Amino acid sequence: MEKVKIIFNPSSGRQLMHRRLDYLIGLLVNDGYIVQKFNTRKKDDAMLETIRSCENGWDFIIVCGGDGTVNEVAKGIAMSDRKIPVAILAAGTVNDFANHIGLPRNINRFFQMIKDQKIKNVDLGRVNDQYFVNVAASGFLTSVGYQVQPEVKAIFGRMAYYIEGAMEIPRQSFQSMNVRFDSKEYSKEEEIHLFLISNSASVGGFKRLAPNASISDGYLDVVVIRRSDVQDLAQIFINIFRGEHIRHPNVSYFKSKKIVVEAREEAPIDVDGEYGGKLPATFEVVPDGFKIFIP
Repeated sequence: MEKVKIIFNPSSGRQLMHRRLDYLIGLLVNDGYIVQKFNTRKKDDAMLETIRSCENGWDFIIVCGGDGTVNEVAKGIAMSDRKIPVAILAAGTVNDFANHIGLPRNINRFFQMIKDQKIKNVDLGRVNDQYFVNVAASGFLTSVGYQVQPEVKAIFGRMAYYIEGAMEIPRQSFQSMNVRFDSKEYSKEEEIHLFLISNSASVGGFKRLAPNASISDGYLDVVVIRRSDVQDLAQIFINIFRGEHIRHPNVSYFKSKKIVVEAREEAPIDVDGEYGGKLPATFEVVPDGFKIFIP
């Protein structure tokens, strides 16, 4: 008889998610699973509950929330000696990681995925002492993810990010920053608007921001957007929808296992949509750091 811990962020998504989760719990209990639900209330709750679940003999975790909640569960797994698998039920605003893999949102299909027990090892990213499932970034617009208020996310969904992003443009006036990259593949100092280091192709709701990324290739994908005028920057963002921005002369795109990034000015880091400290930082891949259920 398998024991499943459900870690749920009640602030992710709408009220409908509560009813869908109750339906899933009914399916699990009727099939003989022992189920315990844990509601998060504050930062690090999901991470700490994950560590306890690994230590106390739970067989797997279902995490229901956005990328930030999934990030905390992944961090808890990474910090535990016993690595139990995780089923991700997307319930947040963007859910890039779940969308990239094509994880089911339909509860019956999600339940069947658990029953099928098909589990895949996937990579994690690490930046200093933080872990990321999907992306770490710094520069122009990267504060958007953690500046959008939860109530706004719930009402406007993904559009909240774009609204906040549009408001951020005049505020930042297309500011650039001087950054030094140091990796085996790419070492230089340059003026940039932003860089992102991704584990999956989908970032911020853009499905092809890191178009060649794979969650299980043992590499992180790095996108650097160098200082550009307004017209070039607009063209780059238009091209992102087709994944063609990586061909623009002001964009560099490469894969790396480890990269050190330093900045001359103060530069916060966004880690899976949450504040993750400041540069300088070392970004590296953690191969097979996370086990997930897949269809």
